[in-house]
Amino acid sequence: MPIIRTWQLATGATAVGLALAAGAVALAGPWESGRRTAEHLRAAELGSDTGTRVPPLGAAGPDRPAPAPSAPRVLGALGTPTPAGPADGKPRGLGEELAPLLRDPGLGPLRGASVVDVATGRLLYGQGDTVAMTPASTIKIATAVAALDALGPDHRVPTTVVAAGDRLTLVGGGDASLTRTGLADLAERTARALRARDAGEPKPVRLAYDTSLYRGNPLHPIGRNGNLAPVTALMADAGRIDPKSTGYADRSDDPAGDASRAFARMLDDRGVRVADAARPGRPAKGSRPLAGVHSPPLSALVERMLTDSDNDLAEALARQTALASGEPASFAGGERAVRKRLSGLGLPLAGARFADGSGLDRRDRLSARLLTALLTRAAEPGRPALRPVLTGLPVAGFTGTLQSRYAGTAPGGGVVRAKTGTLTGVGALSGTAPGPDGRLLAFAFLAGGTPGRESAQDALDRLAGALVS
Repeated sequence: MPIIRTWQLATGATAVGLALAAGAVALAGPWESGRRTAEHLRAAELGSDTGTRVPPLGAAGPDRPAPAPSAPRVLGALGTPTPAGPADGKPRGLGEELAPLLRDPGLGPLRGASVVDVATGRLLYGQGDTVAMTPASTIKIATAVAALDALGPDHRVPTTVVAAGDRLTLVGGGDASLTRTGLADLAERTARALRARDAGEPKPVRLAYDTSLYRGNPLHPIGRNGNLAPVTALMADAGRIDPKSTGYADRSDDPAGDASRAFARMLDDRGVRVADAARPGRPAKGSRPLAGVHSPPLSALVERMLTDSDNDLAEALARQTALASGEPASFAGGERAVRKRLSGLGLPLAGARFADGSGLDRRDRLSARLLTALLTRAAEPGRPALRPVLTGLPVAGFTGTLQSRYAGTAPGGGVVRAKTGTLTGVGALSGTAPGPDGRLLAFAFLAGGTPGRESAQDALDRLAGALVS
């Protein structure tokens, strides 16, 4: 996966950035953003020969993306037969195929399964599907739906500098995607603004940093851990000691302080002398905006979070959801906000618990039925704002946390798209797959008490692969 670089915008240029984002959405049209260019061109080519209408690029218009194409439409455009489904609406042999796979000892004693026809929302197969279980990282699907519902796909998270006299304050807005490169761009913008303000050589300044947007203990209940930095409104490179590292990595105990000290050095490199060490504090009275950068749009953050299972982004998005829902930006506030948003979407929340946004907390609870309901909502033609939940799912054997799975000719490779979930003793897989009759299926398989990580993953992959075979 290519690294998504922070889109820096100077204060006052936000409208230009939003116009660019709207243009990108229009170009994407109904084709999901992860679709390979060659595949799209081939589909359009086949569409002109077979009479299947493939919408042209930009057909969605500038204001909102068009609905995702149905599985029969996409597969038909690619030249794949799409026979009509059976009269009862259920794929032939689905239960007979899944039942023995669900008895795999690698799944442990606790199992939940749900398979739904995305187009109709009809349950095609269920076993323990209403039982709330520990979902691990598949809870990120719920975090994504709630964030997009609360904020919309074009929302961007700011990091700003405000000034009052010689007092500068670096204000964290909660952008967990901010990098040291983005911080350097902010320093450059700040230095230019100071030179303009001071009509030449910038005067010495004092620097404070404000993380007051977030509330409560920044440490996750799991404690200090390489999977997640302390959850703070200001950080760079997700608090990683080595900015080039990915995934599990050494993290700073003070990401906000580290980012602020790095920012002070960057200002000094650009001719702005910072008189004292950066200290935590609110903006001084009378402070006015001086410079700023913004995150990529929320649609891109959601896709990155799901593809890479980014825990830092997940916790940040839960807090952004809390802020948009009138709740404090904390673990508890995020939980209330996510539940509020999902309840408003009419989703089955019996037994559900959203103790965090990432799934690292073992107190989290979701049912397989809720997971498939979330995916079905994201596919509804009337909810295009939720579509990044589907387009961000890793592709089996190709991207993100599924890149190393579905090796060789394993069924499902290249067509199953799913969010993984793994904790010690817990395995989960939830996503979409085209059925053999051409319908798009949403599925969720949850396992508890698993004896080993690899055996559980293999069993889950076989379950998802069976849907397309």
